[in-house]
Amino acid sequence: MARQSISFTKPNDEWLKSQVDSNEYSSKSELVNDLIRQARKQQRQIDWIGSKIALAEKSGFTDQTKEQILAESKFLLNGEL
Repeated sequence: MARQSISFTKPNDEWLKSQVDSNEYSSKSELVNDLIRQARKQQRQIDWIGSKIALAEKSGFTDQTKEQILAESKFLLNGEL
């Protein structure tokens, strides 16, 4: 694993410490890695939505019902990307 040295603002450092102190995470590194994983997942979801919008704009219409679109979106946004 690559080692990095980063600086935090005082409020962010205090929040990180409180998460570790509450035993939510065992270290600041674990917490920062989890936050990065969450951000990466969120970015994949945003990219997926953007690609669906771009495809829809190009095609103009879909054969899917609104219920099918909603079900597919929920399935994919719940970590199935």
